[in-house]
Amino acid sequence: MGTNLKRLRSKTKYSNQDIADLLGVDRNTYANWENETTDVKSQFIPQLADIFKVKIQDLFEEDRKLEISNNTFDNKDNSIGLIIFNISDKATIDSFTSKFQELIKELKK
Repeated sequence: MGTNLKRLRSKTKYSNQDIADLLGVDRNTYANWENETTDVKSQFIPQLADIFKVKIQDLFEEDRKLEISNNTFDNKDNSIGLIIFNISDKATIDSFTSKFQELIKELKK
């Protein structure tokens, strides 16, 4: 669950302190949940789902191996964009990196 909390929090741009304040817990308590040092008390699970605007089951989902977000910025010429790849395991990172490098080589031809 901790990895999911981190992932969801990073999407919202909240800090550990922000989430802790919304829940009325100490920042270290929330950080321990993300680090999986301690378990989340059941009373906070519905609140976490509300904060992150997800279903309760989404808090418990297995990690996604690859998550891609496409964030574009509203520039007048639309010249800048940002794609974020959130890859959760080393094997997928290695595979993705290799395929991405191959793609770049092909595009340069």
